[in-house]
Parts: sequence; structure tokens; C-alpha cells
Amino acid sequence: MSEIFDEVKAFFAYEDWPVQVSASEQLLETQFKGEQGQWTCYAQANEEAHQLVFYSVCPTPVPSAKRAAMAEFISRANFGLMIGNFELNFDDGEVRYKTSLDVEDTAINFNLIKNLVYANITLMDHYYGGIMKVIYSDKTAAELIEEIEN
Repeated sequence: MSEIFDEVKAFFAYEDWPVQVSASEQLLETQFKGEQGQWTCYAQANEEAHQLVFYSVCPTPVPSAKRAAMAEFISRANFGLMIGNFELNFDDGEVRYKTSLDVEDTAINFNLIKNLVYANITLMDHYYGGIMKVIYSDKTAAELIEEIEN
């Protein structure tokens, strides 16, 4: 039974987002273009644990020389966020934004998925320009967060 994954597929079909589906891994891939940039998104269902996670993945890996600055940037960005968080893989430089749901004893539905997805892409788009500036400029993480949040 793949109730969560089926609901996720139905959501994206209704929203008319083109997706690639890997049913064996309960993984769905799509693209999103925001005001600040374009990136790949993944939805992954864990039916046994009754969980759904949605990622927006920055297409540009952070060079190793900039990973400490990026770690500071995402730490500053994460502080105070109500829904979701940024993650940085120190090994390969991947930056992503994650939102997730635990729906044990709760029926998964369109609105839960919509809130999960749109909170994710909205926050990724809000901070995307700053992520790129950490990679390509010499501004500090504190300066960039100040620009974005004020």
C-alpha cells in the first residue's frame, strides 16, 4: 500500500507539475522555477514510518573553500524558521531545503501536501539569491542574511 505516495502523485498531477516517478523508491522528482532561480525538487514517502519529506536542491554545489561560509549562512537562515530547514552536505557541497510531515494516525490530504510543498519552495526562493552570493561573492553570511531578512 502506498497511500502517501499516491496522494503526492495526485497532488502534482492536479497542480500540473511535470514529474518523474520512481515507484520502487517512493520518490518523485520535479523542477521548480522561482523568482530567484531554478532547482530540482524531490518528494519521498516512507510508508512504514508514515512520513513524507520534500526537498528543494540547489543546482550549484558549494566549493569546499566556501562551505564554512555557507554553513554560517544556513545556520543564520535557519534560526527562527517555523517550517523546515536548510541542510549542507560538507562532503559534496549540496545545499537543500527540507520540509517534512509525520502523518501517523492522520489522513494525508491535498492541503497537507500543498502546505508542505509551497512552504518549501517559497523559502528556497527567498534565500536562493543569498545562497548564490555566498558561492560567488565575498560578502559575509551576516551581510547577506541582513540583506535578505531586512
